Amino acid sequence: MSHAHRDIADPNGRANVQIGWVTYLAQRLGTVPPLPAPVRIEKVEDRGTLIILTPERFTASNTEHLALAERVRALLDRAGLLNPLQVEP
Repeated sequence: MSHAHRDIADPNGRANVQIGWVTYLAQRLGTVPPLPAPVRIEKVEDRGTLIILTPERFTASNTEHLALAERVRALLDRAGLLNPLQVEP
């Protein structure tokens, strides 16, 4: 995630997980739901999932890219994949 995108998406720096051009989610977090085109979901063996928002270079100046990132963030949050990590004692 670029600094420009981070400043737009989370200006207060309070998000638990940032969704950038490419995002990795560990398998232990859960199953990634279907996501809208042109998003690509790629399994990384049995360890997790790569989420690639666009095939072209993601830019914070492209309002379509920003809208897509926010839509994906909302879908992942709704699926419970963006909850804060719990530290085991």
